[in-house]
Amino acid sequence: MTFRYRLALGMRLIVLALVSAIASARPGIAPTIDDIEPLAVGDRAPAFTVYRVDGEAYSFDPDRLENPVLIVFYRGGWCGACNQQLRDLSSVMTAIRELGVDVLFPNGDRPEILYSSLRPETKVAIDGLEYLLLSDSDLHAASAFGVAYVLAADILERYRAREHWDLDGSSIDKYDALPLPSIFLVAEDGTTAFNYYNPDPRVRLPADALRAAVAEAVGTE
Repeated sequence: MTFRYRLALGMRLIVLALVSAIASARPGIAPTIDDIEPLAVGDRAPAFTVYRVDGEAYSFDPDRLENPVLIVFYRGGWCGACNQQLRDLSSVMTAIRELGVDVLFPNGDRPEILYSSLRPETKVAIDGLEYLLLSDSDLHAASAFGVAYVLAADILERYRAREHWDLDGSSIDKYDALPLPSIFLVAEDGTTAFNYYNPDPRVRLPADALRAAVAEAVGTE
């Protein structure tokens, strides 16, 4: 690696760090993944607006819930671990809905690619299960739940270099930020009944463990 190349790379990382610092100043977006403050069990869930694949607004209002709502935040269709999680959850989605629980999947992609950006095997796995994927590219929902964070400069550089990832209009494109993969169950009274998150975004709660946690929270186990 030549000196000129190292210098150029160093300057680029500095610029990315400065951009990330500016983005982190936006309300609700943590400056690093270590600074997130997820909503705790017992906390009142916030209202938020996200968008369906056709661009239509979808509003979540904790004061007007007819059923408990399971909110599964994931990063986007480009994310391999997220695709794996969506496939794994297909094995318990029917059982969770039979408990009277509605399920939402907010993520950082722009609306029109919510489904098309998924891997082929994921599309097959979730076909017919009516997964409600929702665009939270402005991170309104993730910020409200305390799980939005700015990517480290080196990770951001690596992600932007992936030419086959469609990040246009995503939370990465807008704010250099992502939602931490996390799960919240909001009870009918609008309070948080269960949550799960891990500072390592590659780690996800197993599907059977989620089903059991939801059943316990809604009082069927």
